[in-house]
Amino acid sequence: MTIRVMLVDDQVLLRTGFRMVLAAQPDMEVVAEAGDGVEALQELRTTEVDVVLMDVRMPKLDGVETTRRICADTDPPKVLILTTFDLDEYAFSGLKAGASGFMLKDVPPAELLTAIRAVHSGDAVVAPSTTRRLLDRFAPMLPGTQKPQHKELERLTDREREVMVLVAQGLSNGEIAARLVLSEATVKTHVGRILTKLGLRDRVQVVVLAYETGLVRAGGHG
Repeated sequence: MTIRVMLVDDQVLLRTGFRMVLAAQPDMEVVAEAGDGVEALQELRTTEVDVVLMDVRMPKLDGVETTRRICADTDPPKVLILTTFDLDEYAFSGLKAGASGFMLKDVPPAELLTAIRAVHSGDAVVAPSTTRRLLDRFAPMLPGTQKPQHKELERLTDREREVMVLVAQGLSNGEIAARLVLSEATVKTHVGRILTKLGLRDRVQVVVLAYETGLVRAGGHG
């Protein structure tokens, strides 16, 4: 199955470089390109896309707002934010807007390809621990961090809530299994139920919601 990728970046040279890397892969195809968010949204009306590589700093419409509009659609493509700086506010805002992860622009090609495949398969690219560091830094900007826990969390069982806290603290399924004395398969089932009940797309969004609702506070403690 070919992964259909759209490149969104105002720098033509960068798009050319990414296109060359992706074109060499038997399972990937660049089906569209755009130089800004407005152009990207227009392209998506007529082109089937699986994964969008999204720059954040662009004219007309930046990558964060473009990501928000894309992810508001039904069955949208996955969005992978490309940022120049690790842990900057644009990456944070992109995750809040619905992106499945973020990568640095100077990432080695092999890592970029792995990230695209991971996002396409439904995994979050950013390690939850990286997301947690990001949120620790920017948590004061979250409107929900000082509010009581969100009503959505009432849908979770006690065990699911426990698992959610550990996901938000950056633990892998294996680490959560060891901590709670469960099988890894059971943890995976719990994570899947958390995503379904809360209408979230991946683990990154679990971390963001845990911070927004106050389930986990800056510093990583539930």
